[in-house]
Amino acid sequence: MKLIIAIIQPGKLDSIKEALRDVEVVRMTVLDCQGFGRQRGQTGSFRGHDVGMNLLRKIQLQIAVNEQFVEPTVAAITAGGRSGDDGEIGDGKIFVLPMDDCIRIRTGERGQEAI
Repeated sequence: MKLIIAIIQPGKLDSIKEALRDVEVVRMTVLDCQGFGRQRGQTGSFRGHDVGMNLLRKIQLQIAVNEQFVEPTVAAITAGGRSGDDGEIGDGKIFVLPMDDCIRIRTGERGQEAI
């Protein structure tokens, strides 16, 4: 079992959800978050002074999958989240983490059956 965490642009959420649906991944958690990477945020003006606003709005996806769904999930997020053919700075990141256990609260099922 793996936990896939993806940080994406907010405007790409719908295309990623559609791509995930195509590979039969239908469960995920979506969180609003802020951050910046290579694009280093943006600048704005406040009362006539330029102010650095380093944090940009992002979306974090958390998706728990069994081993056979790891690569299709990563491919779907990459395809749905990439800007243009070659992608652009700020398209996001995907992290794949090992997951020791999963427990369904309602039934008490554990492991792969709980996902």
